[in-house]
Amino acid sequence: MTKLILIRHGRTLWNSSGKFQGQSDIELSQEGISQAEKLAENFPVTHIDRVYSSNLKRAYITGEIIAKKFNVPIIKDKRLCEVSFGSWEGLTYDEIHEKWPNEIETMFSTPDVLTMPEGESFAQVQKRGVEALLDIVNKHPDETIAITAHGGILRTLLAYALHMPLRYIWTLRQDNTAVNIVAFYGDKINVELLNSTAHLSLTQLPKLGRFFLINEVYYDKKISYFTSKWWR
Repeated sequence: MTKLILIRHGRTLWNSSGKFQGQSDIELSQEGISQAEKLAENFPVTHIDRVYSSNLKRAYITGEIIAKKFNVPIIKDKRLCEVSFGSWEGLTYDEIHEKWPNEIETMFSTPDVLTMPEGESFAQVQKRGVEALLDIVNKHPDETIAITAHGGILRTLLAYALHMPLRYIWTLRQDNTAVNIVAFYGDKINVELLNSTAHLSLTQLPKLGRFFLINEVYYDKKISYFTSKWWR
């Protein structure tokens, strides 16, 4: 059994301002670094063998923080980079909607049929992403591997694992530093965890080594809504 810990990168300034990032190489903000550090400190498993990462800085730095915590190597794979949003990169939803109203609506209603202007389709992203995923699984049998990547490509990989059509990828929320766990048993795939950000509401007591929830009310009342947060 090979276990993959699929992780979305920490927050960036473009995330905070609602800009489409895609393959623009935007670094983590201080908040994003803090999120990655909390994840490394409160990681969902006690052992990993290595980290694979997108070649984009925001994912690589997230992975590097985790790799340092576990003292394991980190390997870049450009096939894990985010979907190319082409002409939309650096723009907000409102700016895109003003110029490409039909296309942006199509991306959310039927994402399986759209190719971004000067960019990629989600089918193309899923193809290269699944190839990378299966290469990693075949190369590292019986290991536990962290993969740091991006919201768009992670949705396509989870859709593959869940046998879900790409049309429904927006039902799979992926917050910054969200953790997903997928286990490969030969040809069978078990999805064990989806979009967990529990590490962001945990604090560790040094002497006791135990975890306690904080900000519980905030997380109980946190609302999932359809805005620019879905694609950043």
